[in-house]
Amino acid sequence: MDKKQDQSEENDLFSNIPLELMIEILLKLPAKSIANLIFVSKHWSSIILDKDFTELYLTRSSTLPRLLFQVSVSRLKMQFLHSSSLEGPSCDHHRVAVTLNHDLEYRFSPPVRGLICCLNGTKVLIGNPSTGEFVTLPKLKTKKRFIDRVSFFGYDPVNDLYKVLCITQLYVHFIDDIRIIRTEEHQVFTLGAKQEWRMIECKHHHYLADPEKKGICMDGVVYYVARINHKLLSLISFNLRSEEFNDDASKQEWSKASLLVPCWTDLVGDQSFRFKGTLSTGELTFAPCFITDPFFFICYDLKEKSARKVVIEGLGDDYVNVSLDHVESPMFLPKVCLSDDE
Repeated sequence: MDKKQDQSEENDLFSNIPLELMIEILLKLPAKSIANLIFVSKHWSSIILDKDFTELYLTRSSTLPRLLFQVSVSRLKMQFLHSSSLEGPSCDHHRVAVTLNHDLEYRFSPPVRGLICCLNGTKVLIGNPSTGEFVTLPKLKTKKRFIDRVSFFGYDPVNDLYKVLCITQLYVHFIDDIRIIRTEEHQVFTLGAKQEWRMIECKHHHYLADPEKKGICMDGVVYYVARINHKLLSLISFNLRSEEFNDDASKQEWSKASLLVPCWTDLVGDQSFRFKGTLSTGELTFAPCFITDPFFFICYDLKEKSARKVVIEGLGDDYVNVSLDHVESPMFLPKVCLSDDE
């Protein structure tokens, strides 16, 4: 019996399984396993690559959000991604294989529907930490030698598009010993569309005083903090559908929660913490300001006024940055064509 006959009989076997049952089986599998199953048969592949299946999987995995850790090992000049469940981080924990240039240190965006964006200089990547797949985007266009570049990653739910916004900025002069920065270029890359960066106009002059600060994408809008002059901080919004900026986001209606952070000496000892964000459960998260081994963070329940310590084993004593409410995605990234010099 030759290989073609074997494959034909195998495909017939899979085709006899009811579609609803096949989908239910796939929905229970890790995204990494699903990525491998695409090579099993054309029938499996057609299901896995279907957008409706991706949406079903994302809906299911959003009920079980995970933590995504960026670990930078300076002595090896390498970066890794780790994913853990929030309920049992030490027992449900795995390292994600990421192929990155070891000579470059990337800034990672917060995950959006299971995907992340990585930036170093003019080099930008989009990746799926769940499957380990990363694609390199074309080099950023620049007219001048810029000091810094900042990227934001988001999803437009109306047009079902993932976009990267990149801002390049230049330090130009000093006022009262304060370094003044001017943004010069704003570019957008749409994943799966024309494979090029597009220059867009920004009518609201602003700059990012701290490029390490992350933005957040909500309902098709990216929000980030910037300065509109050399003193005043403002919340800037970028609409991913219209590709327009606005500097009045802070004037919109926002909820506010105030708290007096209690003493956690009995729980974690003498530590200083940074606020990292809010979980889907409504809990506030605080991570140590300094590297700890094992890595841990605090979840604080505003309603119950109670704190719990979440310990993550296996990360070592290297630099760790954590992203909250990461969801697994089986999405395969579209191919990106690069020029010969990239």
